[in-house]
Amino acid sequence: MSSPGDFPLSEAPRSARKGLLSISMVLFSFTFFTGTMFAGGKLGMAFNFIDMLWIAAIGNSLLALYAAALALIAARSGLNTVLMGRFCFGEAGSRLSDFLLGFAELGWYAWGTATVAIVLVKILGLAEGFTLPLMVLFGLGFSITAIIGYKGLDVLSRVSVPLMCALLVISMYIATQHVGGFKGLAAVIPNETMSVSAAITMVFGTFASGATQATNWTRLSRTGRIAVIASVVSFLLGNGLMIVAGAWCAMVYQQADIVEVMMLQGLSFAAVVMLCLNLWTIQGPTIYNVAASACHLVRSERRRTMTLIAAAIGVVLAMGGMYELLIPFLVLLGSIIPPIGGVIMADFWYRHRGQYPALASVTLPRYNLLGLTAYALGALLAYCSAWVAPLVGIVASAVSYIVLLEISRRFQLPRAQEEL
Repeated sequence: MSSPGDFPLSEAPRSARKGLLSISMVLFSFTFFTGTMFAGGKLGMAFNFIDMLWIAAIGNSLLALYAAALALIAARSGLNTVLMGRFCFGEAGSRLSDFLLGFAELGWYAWGTATVAIVLVKILGLAEGFTLPLMVLFGLGFSITAIIGYKGLDVLSRVSVPLMCALLVISMYIATQHVGGFKGLAAVIPNETMSVSAAITMVFGTFASGATQATNWTRLSRTGRIAVIASVVSFLLGNGLMIVAGAWCAMVYQQADIVEVMMLQGLSFAAVVMLCLNLWTIQGPTIYNVAASACHLVRSERRRTMTLIAAAIGVVLAMGGMYELLIPFLVLLGSIIPPIGGVIMADFWYRHRGQYPALASVTLPRYNLLGLTAYALGALLAYCSAWVAPLVGIVASAVSYIVLLEISRRFQLPRAQEEL
């Protein structure tokens, strides 16, 4: 059975709600992700210092607003994203969001597991034969905090977040001194090119799937205000620090890999600590998200069992080469995940007028074709868009859903025809 505070198939009760510090710390640990620093490194290689800061600010502001919008719904309803999906996609149709969100987070888990094993072998000078055993060790080990549940994530975040902040600030300070201060940093000329829209898409897209599933914790907020503040602060500052730190150091050393940068700075031991600590803080929440989606997919309360199964699958994917697939994986996620949030927001505010009925009190249709169609349109337009794909997906899916609702009402379609 699930531990208290999980509630994979029902609303989170008021008795389980948390305060601002608790929610913020878990979200901070969730956004402190090495993969985001890699993306920031790409940004630092393509833009000057001022432009990089503006792009990071715009991309992270959009991401924070998106996370906050879903967080407000989560806190008001007590539901996470996969449970919200029942209302806009239908009882069986919601399994679409279960699969997509679980797939997204499982991919991240596999990438993180592969990354820590590969980099440790490289930094410590171990034989290549240690790589696969380390993937198994870390893949299963990272799941421990998620198996414990929210409490385990909360305790870990209170230790890891301050340490991570301190380490990144030290690294940025050393880089600034190395380049000759802020004047030297501002004088760095980028040696790669990237369009502004592609850069914003990368900043937004690297954690779009995480923002969509952060409702697993923001639904535990005591109030909607706490959920919104925690989301804005954590995604804007937490994810923003990851992007800026990666870009900042990459500009100085012309190296997008933050671990390589720390080794160049003489911080090899710190690099090992940072990598393990960073990936532990993100891998726990990530596999927790996968388990939450899996529980809803098969309608099971056994979250701990699902966590262990998901971790094992993540290990297999890591061993299968997920480390090499990060960039195409990110491009795909930026198109297929945000439209889920767009449909959910439109459904909650426009169709349900800001108040879901209790899950236990309603009989939901198997499929809501309007929601599924709106999602498909949003995902398609996002995938084909040359602009900021995640933003296009959110807006297109939300607008499509509202338009389809109005068309069905105007032509007075029977409710069964509208939703079955």
